[in-house]
Amino acid sequence: MMANLFSSFDPSTNLNLSLNWLSTILVFLFIPMGFWLIPSRLTMIWMLIINTLHKEFKILLGNNSIKGSTLIFISTFALILFNNFLGLFPYIFTSSSHLTMTLTLALPLWLSFMIYGWINNTIHMFAHLVPQGTPPVLMPFMVCIETISNMIRPGTLAVRLSANMIAGHLLMTLLGNTGPALSISLINILIIVQILLLTLESAVSIIQSYVFAVLSTLYSSEVN
Repeated sequence: MMANLFSSFDPSTNLNLSLNWLSTILVFLFIPMGFWLIPSRLTMIWMLIINTLHKEFKILLGNNSIKGSTLIFISTFALILFNNFLGLFPYIFTSSSHLTMTLTLALPLWLSFMIYGWINNTIHMFAHLVPQGTPPVLMPFMVCIETISNMIRPGTLAVRLSANMIAGHLLMTLLGNTGPALSISLINILIIVQILLLTLESAVSIIQSYVFAVLSTLYSSEVN
């Protein structure tokens, strides 16, 4: 039962090759359309979302940010969002439910921020380890706590995204597997519940990609 339950999260195929990771490339089939075709309503909505995110991320980064620095966070948001949505379709592998992908996104971002901050703003980074107004007695403990919380940031980013993706998919799979054993009236209720869960998962897909991008922006703003 457990093997069947988690089989949708298995990146390998019958050929013992991890071909399911190719679902990530499907994202690139949707993005370039807006650049070659006459702008549609979908393209205009997407441009509105990008402009809104750009303004918000610019405020979070502050006035000292370099021009175009919001581009990497908007791109991260778009990549995670498309992968989350593609995972909701039947027979498409959800790559964002694996720590292999989420850590690949979170760890290099966090590491680059840390290297940049400690090289260019060393005093500022040391000041972050002790919050303002901390009593002298608690300063050694606060340094330990702040250091640990800083070190686990990429892990929390990655686990938050993958855990939320896995939880919803597993719940839908468990409910779907009970379908053949139910009566007609209960199947109708099950279909309604599945539609509601699918709507919830769509909202979770947007929220989690937004949370990942916003937290990455906040982490980068701390090193300036």
